[in-house]
Amino acid sequence: MNQGNKKLRNLPAVETVLNAPDIQQALKETPRWLVLDAIRTALDQIREKILSGVPISDEETGLDRIIPLVLESVKALGRNHLRPVINATGVVIHTNLGRSVLSRETMSHVTEVSSRYSNLEYDLVTGNRGSRYSHVEEILCRLSGSESALVVNNNAGAVLLALNTLAEDKEVIVSRGQLVEIGGSFRIPDVIKKSGCTLIEVGTTNKTHPRDYRNAVTPQTACLLRVHLSNFEMKGFVLEVSRKELVQIARESDLPLVEDLGSGNLIDLSTYGLRKEPTVQEAIEEGVDLVTFSGDKLLGGPQAGILVGKKTILDRIKKNPLTRALRVDKMTLAALEITLREWMDPEQALKRIPALRMLTLSSAELKLRAEKLSEMIRSRIGEALVVEVEQDLSQVGGGALPETPLPTWVVSLYSAKIPVNTLERCFRSADPPVIGRISKDRFILDARTIYDHDLEEIALAAEQAMGFRT
Repeated sequence: MNQGNKKLRNLPAVETVLNAPDIQQALKETPRWLVLDAIRTALDQIREKILSGVPISDEETGLDRIIPLVLESVKALGRNHLRPVINATGVVIHTNLGRSVLSRETMSHVTEVSSRYSNLEYDLVTGNRGSRYSHVEEILCRLSGSESALVVNNNAGAVLLALNTLAEDKEVIVSRGQLVEIGGSFRIPDVIKKSGCTLIEVGTTNKTHPRDYRNAVTPQTACLLRVHLSNFEMKGFVLEVSRKELVQIARESDLPLVEDLGSGNLIDLSTYGLRKEPTVQEAIEEGVDLVTFSGDKLLGGPQAGILVGKKTILDRIKKNPLTRALRVDKMTLAALEITLREWMDPEQALKRIPALRMLTLSSAELKLRAEKLSEMIRSRIGEALVVEVEQDLSQVGGGALPETPLPTWVVSLYSAKIPVNTLERCFRSADPPVIGRISKDRFILDARTIYDHDLEEIALAAEQAMGFRT
């Protein structure tokens, strides 16, 4: 019998591992199927190594080495796929990390509503069936100055629904310079096509004139569409038709003007040191018939697509069968209602809505947090890494405020002995995972998107990354 066959025969049976005291203890808190999967996975990995000729000691095939592997696998298999992470990237509205964070007050209301029965579609005054949209429509109208409002699952859905209602089998006129690609490789022309409309491009990539729109209007034209560029901007020899001019052209042609505003901004952010972005209220005031925007970008709420505008148009949209297909659930409505109520007092919204709070943090606050984090990391790892506090730049993210860097303070980590990619992977493998960024061969932890209650867990992740497990 060769060595490989001998080692295979020495591997313990699944039942033997299952009956080990530590595994029996794990069975008290873990489903049996999951523990069995972990045992088989561990044994299969060792068996594969033996068959491939990898040198393996007798100790590696014994229970003392196999049981810790099984317990680690049990922990990994039992962990939820969708779980919290610490965002240390400095990207405030991080699409890959769930976009805007909701406040504790918001989540408390979501928990209360979703863990009990609610008046989702029940009118408490009349005792009759009600509309789920009534819970947020009035406050959306008050905040935006519009006549009516509707909420669907996301802004792409809002645009698709609007165009399908207003222009199915007809033409939609859009400036060529506004045919943008949004997150996940979804493109405005594709959304228009799926809505059942014919796209009519006017102007050139860099210049569109009022006459381009006027010349394109035909009896088949159903509406004009204006699209906010969201995640980029054009500079130099460029020209776009202003909103006021488009409103005038739409009126002349007796056509509705729809504007995809994207980020859903409700205040002038330039007051707080950020770049001025168009607001929903401005679009309504200037005469746009229908405005669509996201709930989870600069609005700071849950993922949602919001439509505000003329009542005659919203009434038609609400009757479209697609509205039911795109409708939001009670948890989204609960989160959105609390977020919108915060917006009734913009000064308080800046303090209580996490995304807005992060965007408007002062340099002093950011520096203090970065210094505190650096001290906590040093206290755990000593001189295993070079830990420095530096100035850097954060990003807004989420297709909002493009080309708007935010001055910030960061903790920079590096070592001549550990590749920065390895360092990044170690932090990402922590529990909870710590997601930072790599810059100039340094691993960066940006104070802007880190909460004070994250600091201890980040310091622990640093300790684990260095192998100093407690």
